[in-house]
Amino acid sequence: MTLNIALQMDPIEDVSITGDSSFRIAIEAQERGHRLFQYTADRLIYDQGGVFAHGRSVTLRREQGNHVAFGEWQRVALRDFDVVWLRQDPPFDMAYITSTHLLDRVADKVLVVNDAFWVRNSPEKLLVLDFPDLTPPTLITRDLDDLRAFRRQHGDIIVKPLYGNGGAGVFHLRPEDPNLSSLMETFTAISREPVIAQKYLPAVAQGDKRIILVDGEPVGAINRVPAKGEARSNMHVGGRPEKTAMTARELEICARIAPLLREKGLLFTGIDVIDGWLTEINVTSPTGIQELERFDGTNAAALIWDAIDRKIARRRGEGA
Repeated sequence: MTLNIALQMDPIEDVSITGDSSFRIAIEAQERGHRLFQYTADRLIYDQGGVFAHGRSVTLRREQGNHVAFGEWQRVALRDFDVVWLRQDPPFDMAYITSTHLLDRVADKVLVVNDAFWVRNSPEKLLVLDFPDLTPPTLITRDLDDLRAFRRQHGDIIVKPLYGNGGAGVFHLRPEDPNLSSLMETFTAISREPVIAQKYLPAVAQGDKRIILVDGEPVGAINRVPAKGEARSNMHVGGRPEKTAMTARELEICARIAPLLREKGLLFTGIDVIDGWLTEINVTSPTGIQELERFDGTNAAALIWDAIDRKIARRRGEGA
């Protein structure tokens, strides 16, 4: 079964071929004989009832700096594809949300991965609120007094933008830290959104585990260790990936959230777990599959495409 695949992602010519999950997913598709087309979210168009994109066909190579060859620019109808990948990185702002609304309009015809409706309604730092017993104490607010009270109750806290990514804007504030007021002034000056605060988990110094799930099933994990003197473990800001295994507690967390992920069409997700506490369910553009493959030999990209094949076969059978 040869599929026509559209990749809605950040510019593919700029990615790291040894770290980017979208590239690994795309080259796996190419190796299966599927046809690839790539465009960026700002080139998505609604025109008189149809959803289109300006982009180019791509052929990929495992050669950094020479890893993509482009075809000619084209305007294409997304309904002509079998699969559209929603893979651009946040910020999860109105531009991002608008792209999900447009992709909703082709979802009856095309398999959108992850499901755009549920990506829009399940941002990573909010979806975990469905599982308060699995998460560290959490507060979402714009009110400084609420944050002060939360810090008095829990001591060390983490404060971060509600819709950020990659560790940007994440602050570790100790009880004596005098910068809470100034920090909130900065946040509220640049955004009308609330912030999210969580009780600081000291075990993050030993690592923040990224667990990869495919259609709700855990397929492996990597541990991300913060750089010396750094509170953040994200690989975007210098976190070091390490080989690891999943604990019984982590498998329990995966089993709890799996039905929700399947129900919402969130086929490729990456959850973050620190010391047995679920902190995020990443649904927009989770990373980590290349590191997992290097450490364990687990080809998560192949498992993802196997799951997509099953979904397409079911859709075609239901439409027969």
